Amino acid sequence: MTDAAKSDQTSVREGRRARLAVVDSDKRDKTIKVRIDRLVKHAKYGKYQRRRSVLHVHDEQNEAKVGDVVEIVECRPISKSKSWRLSKIVRRAVQA
Repeated sequence: MTDAAKSDQTSVREGRRARLAVVDSDKRDKTIKVRIDRLVKHAKYGKYQRRRSVLHVHDEQNEAKVGDVVEIVECRPISKSKSWRLSKIVRRAVQA
């Protein structure tokens, strides 16, 4: 492998999952709680049902606020419940 190919692989970080999520809580220090909403089709009846996953995400600078849409990436386990970290804030919440 050439040096250019190696640098491309390390910058991409293959195998890391990335998700879009909405911030539910930012009360804890360096941690946010996010939800990922999805629609699942019922196997028998075919009706779509709402499902939600709740994840704890590492936010080093405490920059995400409730209602923000964020991109999170999988990482090594940081604590018992945290194995995701904040990648970037896609859209800020409207503050009323």
